[in-house]
Amino acid sequence: MAMWQVWLIVALAFFILELFTTGIAVICFSFGAIAACIAAPLGANFYWQVIIFALVTLLSFIFIRPMLIKLFYKKGKDEVKTNVDALIGRKGIVSEAIDPATGAGRVKVDGDDWKAVSVDDQPIELGARVEILKLDSVIVTVRKLSL
Repeated sequence: MAMWQVWLIVALAFFILELFTTGIAVICFSFGAIAACIAAPLGANFYWQVIIFALVTLLSFIFIRPMLIKLFYKKGKDEVKTNVDALIGRKGIVSEAIDPATGAGRVKVDGDDWKAVSVDDQPIELGARVEILKLDSVIVTVRKLSL
């Protein structure tokens, strides 16, 4: 078996191994093996093939891996919020007047009743429409909406 074939098998093995991992790291070794696979039939001896493998792998870790991570782990405005994170930005109705002096206050959002505080420490009357700005454990921070 020729050396380029060995490097090709190594590259394929690293690529297949990458399919079972999540770090986008093993594929960098695959890139190095492909470079060594190309160098082998061009006349590079085994010593230079290993150096090319190591150098291309290192360069892949430095330059290609960060780009692949940005590409595959992109978070943007298309990201769907779930669970309690979906509450932020939602509108609700004050079901118990929010009074910063006594710590009282509740807001009803989509049928759920949440303990609430106002963002500016101002009282908000019963029945007022509010927007949820922040969630801290089971307490929502709200802002009164103007009509």
